Formats: sequence, structure tokens, C-alpha cells
Amino acid sequence: MENHELYIRRCIEIAKNGLGTTRPNPMVGAIIVHNDKIIGEGYTSPYGGSHAEVNAIKSVKNKVLLKASTIYVTLEPCSHHGKTPPCSDLIIRNEIPHVVIGCLDDNELVAGKGVKRLREAGTNVTVGVLENECREHHKRFFTFHNKKRPYIILKWAETEDGFIAPQTKDEQKPVWITNKRSRQLVHKWRAEEQAILVGTNTVLQDNPSLTVRDWTGQNPIRIVIDKVNKLSRDFKIFNNDAETVVVSNETIDFKKNVGQQICDLLFEGNINSVIIEGGSKTLQTFIDENLWDEARVFTGSNTFKSGTKAPKFSGNLISETKINTEILKIFKND
Repeated sequence: MENHELYIRRCIEIAKNGLGTTRPNPMVGAIIVHNDKIIGEGYTSPYGGSHAEVNAIKSVKNKVLLKASTIYVTLEPCSHHGKTPPCSDLIIRNEIPHVVIGCLDDNELVAGKGVKRLREAGTNVTVGVLENECREHHKRFFTFHNKKRPYIILKWAETEDGFIAPQTKDEQKPVWITNKRSRQLVHKWRAEEQAILVGTNTVLQDNPSLTVRDWTGQNPIRIVIDKVNKLSRDFKIFNNDAETVVVSNETIDFKKNVGQQICDLLFEGNINSVIIEGGSKTLQTFIDENLWDEARVFTGSNTFKSGTKAPKFSGNLISETKINTEILKIFKND
């Protein structure tokens, strides 16, 4: 079992190469081992491309060895036709005798059917190696299919005295609490998620672009809550850098649970993750409806003394990092 865990850890490691590009598909990692030597590796291609198992098998130079090898995957091989043929059939066709799987796929299109097909073909299947780690790795995918909503990340920066914006400011642009290194990290996060969401006031006060200017990656879909369509198309979020979706009183009922209705819209749009960047009212809406999975909170060393207070929430602190003079805390919703 120790070797199984070692190889599944490697699968998770290489799977992260697909972060931000495979959506809405899961970012799977696969390796092929022959006589305790890795002879092939692969991870999920950008959406529409090959799955991890396909890429791993393609990478094996001597295909004869496949008949005496073990393939390791973070997630149960698919058993249905999507944009690509079933990976379970590919494994069977190549006569790979042993498959080790991190966790089963909760998607009703798979959900144990891949394992069943493999076993019926005579393949030895081991399930549940580093299952918790694999489920954490596939958190976006599982949240989308199990909770019928995107994986939701809350992000904000607050001053040492607990404000996210000053009482007044001279220009229509952000008053920075974080440093350049932290802002680059935020752009990296944006590239990793499928969508980014803000409220009307954030656009009015900061005129943000909500893109990944300081990082190489795909711009997220921009979601803006604009109840009465007051935002002119002159704001940066309506430029051609990325798709923008407006949530107004024409699309949801603002007298009911706004957060849940937005989640329903995003689920229908096949969006499996969203990072919510403000403002305070928007963030608090999702907190109050208990519709969040992670909160990433920067605390700067400066003070505003007055202004817009940071959201109030309760979560399980999982990490704390110092970035120059700032502190980044990451919480999980417990």
C-alpha cells in the first residue's frame, strides 16, 4: 500500500498542471508503473481534449509493457461517451491488468460504472487510495455534482483595523491594502477558477477589470450583480477581455435568497467554481446563506479608521502565511 500511496501522490501532483484549463471536467492525473518504475504519465488536457488516462497511455514508448503494468488515477475512469470515448474501455483494450483509483466519481454518468466495467473485463481494481486527498483535489468537481452549485471561494483584503474600503476616496479605482506580490497571487487565483463575481458598488467605486493581467492564464467569466441595470457599458468589466454576465432583477428575484438563486444560475451555466471578490454586502450575502467553501483573507498593516467594514464569518483556519508585511489566512467552511 505504501507504493500505491506514493504513486497516487504523484498523480495528484501532475494533475495540478490542468488547473484552470480542464473545467468543467475534473483535472485528473494518471501514471503507469511497470516493475516499480514509472513508464508513463498524463493529466487532463484542456476541455475538449484527451483525458489523463489517454495521455498517460500515449506517453508509454513500449506499449507491450502495458499488459504487465498498473495504471494509477486520482479519479475513477469514465465509462460514458462525452467529447472523448470512455477511458475504462481504453484501459481494457490495452489489457492493463491492474487499476488503482484514488476516489470514485460521484457524477451520475460514472458513479461506480467505470469500476464495474473494468472488473467485468477481468481487471484487478483497487479503490480508495488516499481517498481524502483525492477528494480534496477534486473539490470543485465534487461540489458541482453533489451540491448542484459551484465551488465558492470568498476573497477580500482588510486593514489592520478591519475595513475593506475607506470612507471616502478621490478616484474611481481601488485603494490598495495589499502589496504587488499579493495582487499577483490573486490574479493567479483568478486564472484557476471558472468565474469571478462582484456586486454593483465594487464596479462603481473601483472600475475593476477582473482579469489576470499579472499572471499567464485564462480570464474568468465575469459575473456582476446589477439589480436595476444601473451600470453603463463604459466600465472595464464590459470590455472584450472576457465574457461578462449580468445578474439583474430580470434574471432573479431580489426579494428571495439572492445567493442561492445566483448559484442556481451558475450551475445551469455549467460553471463549477467562482471566486467572489466583493464588495462587503455581496460577500456577506453568500456567508449568511452559508454558500461558501473557502475564504481567503488578506490583512494589511495599514488602517482606515472608518469606512466599509470587512464581512463577518466563522470558519476553520487551515493556513496562515506572511507575505511581506501582510498576513494571508485561508479558512474552510466547517
